[in-house]
Amino acid sequence: MKTGSTMYHYDQYDHQIVKERIAQYADQVRRRIADELTEEEFKPLRLQNGLYMQRHAYMLRVAVPYGMLSSDQMRMFAEIARKYDRGYGHFTTRQNIQYNWINLEDTPQILADLASVEMHAIQTSGNCIRNIT
Repeated sequence: MKTGSTMYHYDQYDHQIVKERIAQYADQVRRRIADELTEEEFKPLRLQNGLYMQRHAYMLRVAVPYGMLSSDQMRMFAEIARKYDRGYGHFTTRQNIQYNWINLEDTPQILADLASVEMHAIQTSGNCIRNIT
């Protein structure tokens, strides 16, 4: 960028943390689908990964670190919207994007797709430090 600002890029630790979180979450989703976890037990686990339950479907909130996106990240947002939602997402006042028609069984793959472009849904919900409004 010519403005002097640079985008944040994952280092080796970020990649490892996100990879481990996705693997852990994929197992939690598997256990929920198999009824090994109740919704009450699963709720705090899904919220840690940006997944809310709405009346009609799950909603996934994705972080946009520092409010900056690369073209690859924007393309991934579009791909996720086309493949897993209804063709669109919503940018929030906290500089996140939300997908409102997500299937639970798709969420581990969505998180893996996001990780491939250095994106995640960690700390996008609940009582944690989040972007400003």
